[in-house]
Amino acid sequence: MRGFPQFLNLGPALWAAAIAVPLLLVLYFLKLRRPERLVSSTVLWRKAILDLQVNAPFQRLRRNLLLLLQLLLLLLLCLALARPVSNNMLKAGKRTVILIDRSASMATKDVEGHSRLEEAKSRAKALVGTMERGSAAAVVAFDDSAEMVQPFTGDLGALRSAIDAIGQTDRRSRLKPAYQLVEALGAQNGASQTDQNRPEVFVFSDGRMADGNELRFDGQVQYIRIGTDQADNIAIVSMSAKRNYERPTEVQIFARLANYGSKVVKPMVQLSVDGQSIRIDSAVLFPDGWTDEQRKASEQGGVKAKDSIEFTIELDRSALVKIEQMQKEGNALSADDSAYVVVPPPKTLRVMLVTGGNYFLEKAIKSLNLKDPAIVTPGVYESAFKQENDNPGRFDVILFDRYQPKQLPPAGSFIYFGAVPPEGKLTVAMDQDRPQILRDVSVLDWKRDHPMLRYLSLGRVYVGEALKLQVPSEAEVLVDGDKGPLMALYREGRRTHLVVAFDLLQSNWPVRVSFPLFMANAMQYLAIGSEMDVRQSYPPGSTPQVSRIDLQKVDSQLKQVHLDGPMGDLAVEVPPTGDFVLPSMDRVGVYTTRPPVPHYERLAVNLLDANESNLMPLDHPPGDIGTAIADGGGKSRVEWWWWIIAVAVLPLLVVEWWVYTRRVHL
Repeated sequence: MRGFPQFLNLGPALWAAAIAVPLLLVLYFLKLRRPERLVSSTVLWRKAILDLQVNAPFQRLRRNLLLLLQLLLLLLLCLALARPVSNNMLKAGKRTVILIDRSASMATKDVEGHSRLEEAKSRAKALVGTMERGSAAAVVAFDDSAEMVQPFTGDLGALRSAIDAIGQTDRRSRLKPAYQLVEALGAQNGASQTDQNRPEVFVFSDGRMADGNELRFDGQVQYIRIGTDQADNIAIVSMSAKRNYERPTEVQIFARLANYGSKVVKPMVQLSVDGQSIRIDSAVLFPDGWTDEQRKASEQGGVKAKDSIEFTIELDRSALVKIEQMQKEGNALSADDSAYVVVPPPKTLRVMLVTGGNYFLEKAIKSLNLKDPAIVTPGVYESAFKQENDNPGRFDVILFDRYQPKQLPPAGSFIYFGAVPPEGKLTVAMDQDRPQILRDVSVLDWKRDHPMLRYLSLGRVYVGEALKLQVPSEAEVLVDGDKGPLMALYREGRRTHLVVAFDLLQSNWPVRVSFPLFMANAMQYLAIGSEMDVRQSYPPGSTPQVSRIDLQKVDSQLKQVHLDGPMGDLAVEVPPTGDFVLPSMDRVGVYTTRPPVPHYERLAVNLLDANESNLMPLDHPPGDIGTAIADGGGKSRVEWWWWIIAVAVLPLLVVEWWVYTRRVHL
């Protein structure tokens, strides 16, 4: 149904007509100025005399085909300049499928104060109102998946209720699953490729599809563009965190931001740990749409881009780390303002002490509140490799007291007192096949900033005898004596070796306060080091799978697990056997399991999607499939100025040229 024509540029067109038409008429009134000459006869000049009469000023205009043609040309050009348009009201067909985008970008509030999703639902309900008797429609909501909200029905009330029930998600947008669902609907209803009654599809979206290049669909599609071009946005598009391999208590957090606006912005970026602000830094973001020339010009003007932020913090416990960009003004989408990462707690270590008897080490191990520490002799340790249940490989940390093992598990952390690893580059200096011994050694210096030695005072530690260590360049010397290294940290593949060059019983260290503190620090350091990876975030829509082993650590008879977070309290029934899947986490934020399930106590969900954060709606349909419908309350707009020029002006110009040339040659 076509509405009344409108003019987008009427004022300038009227001014152009008011100037051009009188000028054309004046040209026909003008008298040609000709020079006077004496001639002997005017017999041959009759035509010139008639021409003088025609060009006499202020005479009455005679019928002139050229004047009429030129006036018509001017009026048509002015009409094209006025940009006439006609609006075609959307109208539902006999069978209609309504696809409504509910992805993250549709939460943008740039359409008269409400969100794009609300605008899409309003236009979809208006389309439902145009359905004729005997017609049917279906409603599909989609993001990176598609959901049949309402099967084909002619009940207008049911269709409107289904549209109202569509909720916002923070998931990415993919149209392919929705098109596949539409094709399945057609197949169920027996619609062939040539069937004239196959559904007509209406897509209400801003067009921000992640799979635009993958789309294939054979059918009638109308793309109703939702959103404006003035939706500026500042987004966190990537975030990662990791522990420093050399210093496991040190966590490095990286974030990259993007500016999907038209101006340079300088937002503040805040780092929080468990809700407490720790650091603040600033970024300088050029518009994402700028060319290389614009960026170079800005940098030459003294403004340099800084879109990456890096924070380094000390963290020896579990924590929730959050990065947030603080500029809310001129920021149309909030889902990408923050990003989270969960830092897991230090691992509960399984520790084995291999010793022939050492009161101080045994007491220190028992005082650390470890989980079932094992204290064995060297003979028991070596024979345990032959037993599956007691294999030393199941221990995270093994301490060797004055004993060099013959074999080691393929991975783990190992502490040596008065001994060195059985293989590797960290060795003891030899003198005629005998290890060199340093006597009466005092501590010269130590790495006070290392996590294992932080806040310790070793200045009064004395050693009667110590091994002379040959430390490779890739190892780290933690304690230096006045005659050589006394403690070194060496990593080799999946093994970590901490070597103390002396027997504790040959020193006064066990009776000093620094020794039990060192043991606690060392265990904590190795506990974190054994779990180097932090828990990376999930994308919206994720459904983590929980293993039965993790569940049994909570309660083997557990019947139900709750997932609390931005979507409220979601309960999931636990099957009697096998793994189970947590509910879909469709909104960004932090989720917690209740009761806490190991490895799933806290789950971070972040958008981190540049395509969704770029809020510029597409003018063309996704994948160039179908017809694009512009903004305007469910109307398609057709501009006629090009048709006026192509169909009327150009042919008329040819006629005017033909008439003019015929008159010249007559």
